[in-house]
Amino acid sequence: MAVVCVGGEWYLSSCDKLLLAVHTKHNRDPFVFDCSTAENKPKGTRTDNKGHSCASEEKGSDKILALAVSLSGKLVALTDDNKRLVLFGTEPSWQCISTRRLVRRCTSLVFTQTEEELLAADKSGDVYSLSVVEPRKAGELKLGHLSMLLAMTLSPNDKYVITADRDEKIRVSYLKSPYNIQSFCLGHREFVSSLLVLPMHPHWLLSGSGDGTMKLWEYESGRRIQSWDLKQLRDTPSTQANEERSAVSKIATSPDGCHVAVQCERVPIVQFFGMDQGVEEHLTPCSRLTLPHSPLDLTFDLQGRLLVLLDSQVTPFQIYMCMQDRWECDSHCLELSRVSEALKPHWKALQTAFGAAESRFQHLYKVNFDNMSSYLEKKQHRLQQQNENWGKKRRAGKGLQIKQARKKAKSEDKGGDEASS
Repeated sequence: MAVVCVGGEWYLSSCDKLLLAVHTKHNRDPFVFDCSTAENKPKGTRTDNKGHSCASEEKGSDKILALAVSLSGKLVALTDDNKRLVLFGTEPSWQCISTRRLVRRCTSLVFTQTEEELLAADKSGDVYSLSVVEPRKAGELKLGHLSMLLAMTLSPNDKYVITADRDEKIRVSYLKSPYNIQSFCLGHREFVSSLLVLPMHPHWLLSGSGDGTMKLWEYESGRRIQSWDLKQLRDTPSTQANEERSAVSKIATSPDGCHVAVQCERVPIVQFFGMDQGVEEHLTPCSRLTLPHSPLDLTFDLQGRLLVLLDSQVTPFQIYMCMQDRWECDSHCLELSRVSEALKPHWKALQTAFGAAESRFQHLYKVNFDNMSSYLEKKQHRLQQQNENWGKKRRAGKGLQIKQARKKAKSEDKGGDEASS
C-alpha cells in the first residue's frame, strides 16, 4: 500500500516495505526505515499463562499496511504484514521508540489528540488501544465489529471513535466507554473505505465507499445530510473502463477546511468540494483536477497545497497549488525536488506499488450469485420430462384400453356365434 502524509515539517511516504521521510525546510538526509530489518520478535509481546505469545507466529511479507502521524507531527507509527507495530519519535531526530507485536494484521491506525494513546483496527473487526506513554505495554481491546474494519477516525475532542467495516456499517462509539454506542450511520451499499471528520465542522463526517459514493453525516445522530455519486460528477464518456467499480480510496481536507479532495481508485481525477454559504451551509462540488496518472494517495500540507503520489515511475510525486479556483502543478518548489531526489534511490521498492493491476479493494466487493437462471432451467427440464412421461403413460393407457375393448368385442362376438348355433 502506498501512502503519502505530512508530519510537522516532514513529508512521509510508505511503499511496500519502506518508510521514507523528507524534511521540507532543511537540506537534511532523508530518514529511511526498512521493515524487513525490524526485529522479528519484538520485546514486550503479550504472553499467556504458559508463556506463549498471544500473537500468531505466522510469517508475513514485511509490507507496510497502515501509517499514522500524530497531530503535532512528533510521533509516527506504522504496522506491517508481520503484525509488528513500530513507534517513532521525530524530534530532535528520528528514533525508534518501540516495536510491539499485534494480535492480528492491522488495517488502520490513529493517534488521539492528547498523543497518549494509539488506536489500531484489525482485519477481525477489533480495535486495540496502545499506550504511547508506556511504549512497551501490550494493547488493550476496546471494541469489536462482526466484520473486517477498513477505516477509523476520532472526533476532534477525542470523545468518539468512529469505525467503518466491510458490511457498510459506520459505528460511532464513546472512546472512554466504547461499549456505549452513540449512533450508526447507515446508507452505503458496499464496504466503507474512507472516513474524515471535517475540522471546521467537528460534527460532520464524510464517508467514502466501494459503491462509488461519498456521503455527509451529522454523526452524533446518524442523520445523512448529503450524498454524491462521484462517477456522475466525473462526467466522463461511458466506456467499458468507466463501467468498472471504483471505490473511494481517500478523502482529505486542507488545514483551513476550504477544500475537500476526493480520490477514487484507478481514476486519474481528483474531485474537489467547497463550502457553500447558502441558507443552510453544505458542501458542493466545485472543481476537478485531471492528473497525468492515477493517484496512489493524496493529502494536503500545512500550506494548503495538494501532495499526490502518482502511479508513475517517471513522475511519482507532484505538488499542486490552488490558483484562482484552479489547481496547477507547482513544478519549481523546493520540496518537490527534495522528495523526488529522495525517491530515486528506491525505485526498485517503489515498483512494487506502481503499476499494480489489481485493485486493493477487489476482494471486498459483494459477490452476487445468479442461481435463479439455473433453477428455472432445471425446473423447465423437469416439467418437460414429466409431460413426456405423462404423455407416454397416457398413450400406453389408451393402447391398453383399445386392446381391452377389442378383446371384449371379440369375446362378445364369439359368445354370440355359440348362442346362434
